[in-house]
Amino acid sequence: MGPLQGIKVIELVGIGPGPFVGMLLADMGAQVIAVDRPGQGDVPQPSVDLHRRNKQSIIVDLKNDAGKNVFLDLCDDADALVEGFRPGVVERLGVGPDCVLARNARLVYGRMTGWGQDGPLAHAAGHDISYLSITGALHAIGQSNLPPPPPLNLVGDYGGALFLAFGLVSAIVHARATGKGQVVDAAMVDGVNLMMGLFHGLDASDMWHKQRSANFVDGGAPYYRVYATSDGKFVSLGALEYPFLQEFVEKSGAPQEVLRAHNNPSYWSATTTILEEFFRQRTQREWCELLEGSDACVAPVIPFWEASKHPHNRGRSAFVDIDGVSHPAPAPRFSETPATIGAGPATPGAHTDSLLASLGYSEEKIAGLKRSSAVQ
Repeated sequence: MGPLQGIKVIELVGIGPGPFVGMLLADMGAQVIAVDRPGQGDVPQPSVDLHRRNKQSIIVDLKNDAGKNVFLDLCDDADALVEGFRPGVVERLGVGPDCVLARNARLVYGRMTGWGQDGPLAHAAGHDISYLSITGALHAIGQSNLPPPPPLNLVGDYGGALFLAFGLVSAIVHARATGKGQVVDAAMVDGVNLMMGLFHGLDASDMWHKQRSANFVDGGAPYYRVYATSDGKFVSLGALEYPFLQEFVEKSGAPQEVLRAHNNPSYWSATTTILEEFFRQRTQREWCELLEGSDACVAPVIPFWEASKHPHNRGRSAFVDIDGVSHPAPAPRFSETPATIGAGPATPGAHTDSLLASLGYSEEKIAGLKRSSAVQ
């Protein structure tokens, strides 16, 4: 099942973005083999890791010559490889692009890093908040009188991962047409810079105020922000277009003077104060019963652990129960080749024997590899 059925991907397991890319490809039907390391590093891992779903797993010690040979054998008929280490790490292990592409010229070698493979910061440590800092994205988020808040690790880590997934599929299409693989250098800073294109255009058009929370989509506009309700919860108002704001006023009974604030920043502060008091007159549920589903663009702000219970998510089967764990369903959706969750998270090493057997290794050779700790 899935549009990527028949594609084989090797994933050198790291943290966050790399495994997320592997999950995306596996959800789309690719065979994704997670190559886990003995000990798996020093970063705590969740006991339920949804990024490991739909995958197979083998534990290989790449510092062991026999283990490295196993890894290279896995790559010989693969379409793509995903790694997320600092530049130079896989080269020192002897499994860098030059080595792997010399054996499999049609392979696409995907590299996921924060800073990219080159540049002054390429070898420095960093995390999502670090990468957002130099793109301007972090500076643009939050209230003007407070430090910018970290937007979880969604924008850099997983925004960057989406660019790697797109790059891998693009390069696989090219490789299938030409027989020639290549290296895909996906840097989170590059991805976020590109996603900020709209705002660079607004700035060039003198349509962006340099102060945070003073613009139409950063919480400055009273018709595009979050308001507290009488029960201590929140609703979002996203009535950017005038007809939507007009419908909000008509359906909610908000003061007509709210309409004068549309695209008129001189009224934004006063209108925000009016709406803050107005939204405190009802509970979150009451506001939703009155406005949700209309063009007023009002929605409840709910915790992510309650997202599977929202009627719209239920109606679209946006979450799938696998072994008692609620998984976000694969996305996007396909009319002819639907993506599915065929298996829950793969335990590290669960498929070591079957994967080695698929390479033609004998039981005796597999036993020898285990004794030497080349595989586990």
